[in-house]
Amino acid sequence: MSSSKLMPGDLDRVAERVRKQHSRYKGMLMVCTGSGCVAAKGFNVRDGLARMIKEKGLEKDYLVVGTGCNGFCAVGPIVVVQPEGTFYQKVAEKDLDAIIAQHLIGGKPVEKLLYKDPVRQKTCGKMDEIPFFSKQQLIALRNKGLIDPENIEHYIARGGYQSLRKVLDAGSGDQVISDIIASGLRGRGGGGFPTGIKWQSAKKAALARDEKPYVVCNADEGDPGAFMDRSIIETDPHAVLEGMLICAYAIGSNEGYIYIRKEYPLALVRLRKALEQMREHGLLGNGILGSSFSFDVHIHRGAGAFVCGESTALMASMSGKPGEPRAKYIHNVEYGFRDKPTVLNNVETWANIPAIIEKGAAWYASIGTGDVSKNPWNGSSGTKVFSLVGNIMNTGLVEVPMGISLREIIYDVGGGIPLGRKFKAVQTGGPSGGCIPEKMLDMKVDFDSLTEVGSMMGSGGMIVMDDRTCMVDVARYFISFLVDESCGKCTPCREGLFALKTTLDRICKGEGRVGDIGFLEELSKTIQATSLCQLGGSAPNPVLSTIRFFRDEYEVHIREHKCRAGVCKDLIKYTINNKCTGCVVCAKNCPTQAITGERKKLHVIDQSKCVKCGVCDDVCKFDAVEVR
Repeated sequence: MSSSKLMPGDLDRVAERVRKQHSRYKGMLMVCTGSGCVAAKGFNVRDGLARMIKEKGLEKDYLVVGTGCNGFCAVGPIVVVQPEGTFYQKVAEKDLDAIIAQHLIGGKPVEKLLYKDPVRQKTCGKMDEIPFFSKQQLIALRNKGLIDPENIEHYIARGGYQSLRKVLDAGSGDQVISDIIASGLRGRGGGGFPTGIKWQSAKKAALARDEKPYVVCNADEGDPGAFMDRSIIETDPHAVLEGMLICAYAIGSNEGYIYIRKEYPLALVRLRKALEQMREHGLLGNGILGSSFSFDVHIHRGAGAFVCGESTALMASMSGKPGEPRAKYIHNVEYGFRDKPTVLNNVETWANIPAIIEKGAAWYASIGTGDVSKNPWNGSSGTKVFSLVGNIMNTGLVEVPMGISLREIIYDVGGGIPLGRKFKAVQTGGPSGGCIPEKMLDMKVDFDSLTEVGSMMGSGGMIVMDDRTCMVDVARYFISFLVDESCGKCTPCREGLFALKTTLDRICKGEGRVGDIGFLEELSKTIQATSLCQLGGSAPNPVLSTIRFFRDEYEVHIREHKCRAGVCKDLIKYTINNKCTGCVVCAKNCPTQAITGERKKLHVIDQSKCVKCGVCDDVCKFDAVEVR
């Protein structure tokens, strides 16, 4: 890579040069090196392929590229051979010889590494044949699996920084803001506030007070089971940074910050490399792309407090103060970071901006639900990135158009529930979201529809639950998480969440009382109405939604002291039925040696020793373990 300062015309020349370089190869082996695949030795696969291709003298014919997250985390490590699109899954180092000898040299794909759809029992040789990718529409993740996130020239070759060039050439920040408003883009961090309105308000406040505004990226993603923002940064950091640059130009800012969780080491490495390369190429600093526009970005590392995902708590944390929220009548667009006008958007929101500028507001607004042409609050335009996890076949990162149904996400993209189990609920919106039952699987996924049923879009976590899930225990889990993460500044959240947790603990122990359900509902509504920030304002959603849709489970826990799902330990016991073959696998795996019996004879569980860990049920292949 060159380190000369880029002028507008240089973007085209760099893009053309990189495309010509890549066109000389017969193929490119795109190896996923997102966090999920890295944990499964994705770096070893990448480096091993590069080494072996060189040893075979094939380096002039094939190029190995480490990409960001491919999305299909359930089957990593992933190798995609481009431009043909052959998709190899669960690739190990021992498989590399076969890929090189059989595919690259012999011209035949390695059958055992191809994806087999468990629903249709069909082998899928190409990426576009796999159902997981079939209903996705990529905007924020448009470069997923196609570029090296640590090479700025790969991003430029895919049209990167052309949107920035476009707005600099147009010379009108107000027009940029108008375009973002017209697109209907709403914040993807959870609040769903119209992005363009936020930018407009910050610029207005800055001009009125004659101050320079700040631009901040919220990468403090703390929801259990959520990894959207982390993956976007790992996959395409320049899309996020270009979005921030466009906003900075539009509102007249010269300084930006990225607030990123300390637990995201790989994302941090790639973010730092991206910033370094941008400075080398003159895309940060003074006179960007030969214009009079100057802007720089700093990184602020968060210590991992969930509450710092709340906008005003994040501003306090960045200023060196405790991460506590402020009253909502103080708006960040007027008094944000260092009490200056500040635009705060999350990672996914920023990644959408260059695509909107490139293809136009009308194009973006045409995707999704509602009509945002006259009112940016009237609908949900564009796409949404979700982390799809839990009791589902295809875990991973997906980007789908707003308005798609839950059923399509869970069954068409997600592949349904493993082991033939029955779907029970899906929790959206992180720990402050709600649980949506099976009867609502055909509802549209957008901001308004989710809010109407007591859940929320949130940042994009989606946890699927099967019939072995206890909904009372689910509510208890999320409330316990929020009790730990509450900053404690306001009484409703601090004391109210603790009271919810105490009551739910009692119910799960078989100590529930008549009247507990009414108490939970009344207290939840009080917390919602009186908490200082949206952590408290949305925290009771898991309780209220599970009572609303699964009230009978609460009643069984309280009146009959039973847990139908077999989860609450104080209300269940494990026994072995006549299906037992005496294989002794359960006895060997029992951590407390509570299971005894001779080989080929019925085994028994000593209830005084059983800790109800469920290992016996997990390892039994004969359905001989019962939970009562």
